[in-house]
Amino acid sequence: MISYLRGTIISKSTNYFILDVRDVGYAIFAGENFLNDIQAGASLEVFTHHHIREDANDLYGFKSLEDLDLFEMLISVSGVGPKSALGVLAVATANDIKESIIRGDADLLTKVSGIGKKTAERLVLELKSKILKIAPASLSGDTSSLASSDELDALMSLGYSLSEARAALGSVDSELKDTGERVKQALKIMKK
Repeated sequence: MISYLRGTIISKSTNYFILDVRDVGYAIFAGENFLNDIQAGASLEVFTHHHIREDANDLYGFKSLEDLDLFEMLISVSGVGPKSALGVLAVATANDIKESIIRGDADLLTKVSGIGKKTAERLVLELKSKILKIAPASLSGDTSSLASSDELDALMSLGYSLSEARAALGSVDSELKDTGERVKQALKIMKK
């Protein structure tokens, strides 16, 4: 099992890169966010998942152990393959995905091509307890203060990233309960 590599990036494509490790080139599939952060010719340390099937022998690369752990949790769910799991990791950060699962919100997961409503709900159902067992206190604490998916969707439809929307909604007065008012206040916070 190959779980970690360090070398030089020889080339990069739309869904994988080739890493030269002591004159051996490894093709490593990676998510869109990770691929956007790397450049050919740069040195790189990568955590990998070695996925072996009867018709494939693939490596999937991640910049952190947290991303790798979440990827392995995702593919443990029936109906979710490595490509779909990479898609999930491209939608949001590992913490955002974990928060969404803890909250029981499958909407974030349905934004991934290949994951429908039923699969997203199965992911939430099967992974919630696993994530709560290993989640840091910041995730497993009071989830009532987390923004609703409607609030996040509203801000994201206006062009803000998930992390920007989450940060702004986290700064909104906790006394406000109306979704529209929370979104308005978050917009005012982001304009400052």
